[in-house]
Amino acid sequence: MNEQQTIEKLNWIKVCTMAKEYSRQLKNPEIQSLSFDERFGLLVDSEWTARQNKRLANLVRKAGMKYNCAIEEFVFTPERSVNKQTIMQLSSCAWIRDNLNVLITGATGSGKTFLGCALGNTACRNGFKVLFKRVPRLLTDIAIAKGDGSYNRLMRELKNIKLLILDDWGLNVFDHAEGRDLLEVIEDRTQVNSTVILSQLSIDDWHGLFTDPIVGDAVLDRLVHGSYQIKLESKESMRGFNFQRA
Repeated sequence: MNEQQTIEKLNWIKVCTMAKEYSRQLKNPEIQSLSFDERFGLLVDSEWTARQNKRLANLVRKAGMKYNCAIEEFVFTPERSVNKQTIMQLSSCAWIRDNLNVLITGATGSGKTFLGCALGNTACRNGFKVLFKRVPRLLTDIAIAKGDGSYNRLMRELKNIKLLILDDWGLNVFDHAEGRDLLEVIEDRTQVNSTVILSQLSIDDWHGLFTDPIVGDAVLDRLVHGSYQIKLESKESMRGFNFQRA
């Protein structure tokens, strides 16, 4: 079997990066000094890296996050009053493995969405499925699903997402139906998967968002218990920073 046939067969079995690496090795005389195991290791490493990168890209794309950013890009300033050790601890994703929640509050432009997306990207890098949703859009999706018969499928999908990031929590008061819908989502995920909430309102004000106070009690009990709570302070809006869109 000649080299070209080997390359064609590698492409046919869909290890295309390995085929490219093999072709590169054929053109590099210095490679010939390596042992078979060393050359084969280079082939496998190239294919493994390419597949890992593709998987990460797919996870990030499906997550639908507003920003493509990293924890390392988060700006720590004294006025933000953010504990750097806490953020670095969250970057380990141990809280996701433990099915805990993160509640991030702060004024408009304080960097809530950026930090939420940074946590989401870190989760993707660790192989977790992530979904970013604005709460108004989520509630609309649920209402539509109830009408077209896809409600049960949507709820299963939301339950099985390892990290659900909900932005714009508290832009509007939740009526009875919306409150119950949110309770169903949060209840399904409690002690099973993790949720990040991003809100302009202080956690103390969240109960007043629910028209039905009993539902409000149930939702907050499930979200707040054992959660990480981060309040972002910022005298200067962070919207002027050049954050890359996902």
